[in-house]
Amino acid sequence: MRLTMLLAMLVASIAVSSSQASDNEFNDYLKTLKSEAIEKGYDVQFIDSAFSDITFRPTAVKTDKNQPEKKITLDDYIESRVPDWKAEQAVQKYLSNKALLDEIGRKYGVQPRFIVALWGNESNFGKIQGSYSVLSALASLAYEGRREALFKKNFFAALTILSEKHAQVDNFKGSWAGAMGQTQFMPVSFLTYAEDYDGDGKKDIWGTKADVFASIANYLASEGWDGTGTWGRQVRLTKPVTVSGLAKGNMRPLSFWQNQGVRRFDGSDLPNVDIKASLIMPDGENGRIYLVYNNFHTLMKWNRSTYFGVSVGYLSERIKRGY
Repeated sequence: MRLTMLLAMLVASIAVSSSQASDNEFNDYLKTLKSEAIEKGYDVQFIDSAFSDITFRPTAVKTDKNQPEKKITLDDYIESRVPDWKAEQAVQKYLSNKALLDEIGRKYGVQPRFIVALWGNESNFGKIQGSYSVLSALASLAYEGRREALFKKNFFAALTILSEKHAQVDNFKGSWAGAMGQTQFMPVSFLTYAEDYDGDGKKDIWGTKADVFASIANYLASEGWDGTGTWGRQVRLTKPVTVSGLAKGNMRPLSFWQNQGVRRFDGSDLPNVDIKASLIMPDGENGRIYLVYNNFHTLMKWNRSTYFGVSVGYLSERIKRGY
């Protein structure tokens, strides 16, 4: 019994020592970040304030290291990301904000249904924005080191957001990876695409719908969105195809796909229009198959997951038909 107790005490002592060592190493890392920030020209008093509450967030590091490995199908993904209740809410949000969405849609050349679809997919219409300190999450992930350059770049971008007073440090919250607000922009994306649509001097993607909608629209417009086109369509194959995938070289006219035996999902011919499309099979030939257009490629710049892109397109279609 005594030996067991001694072993337990030894293990606990080692764990405490390890934790203290990690804390000390993280604090040393923060000192280097702080020095770099001052070298970059940030005000010393501002930096002291911003760094005062940064703490190591091991859960952020653990989550980053342990991304889900279980393979789900696109059907599973759509069922979880775009259930009927969310599609119904999306239509309600679209209708209740229609005047503002139409105004922003006209200005940026982006159909409002896609703005709402992205809003719904990213934050459940603003309800899920994350509760992590953005600075703590980014500093922890940079310290961990696997993608230090990426997270350091976003850390300094986050400091710029604070220094420009778009947010206050005490409510500067986001996801475990540092994605922020109703748009779930990373700080670098915020500096590039976020908009102050209501003109109050703040790009408020956390609480101001006008800024949220305009920021989403600005991202899409900046990355090549075609406001006169759509995203894609589900199709079926009548025979094996020789080309597929999102590589730009695999985008072919619809007439090519027609000749390859690709048909609308109901089995009828493809539209006789002069546009190019990519054929994607996220789950192989036995799963859902889509012809996707340039706007889908733009969605891929937002999130590289074809599952994500299809879910946004699918929700936009539910909005279009009224649920």
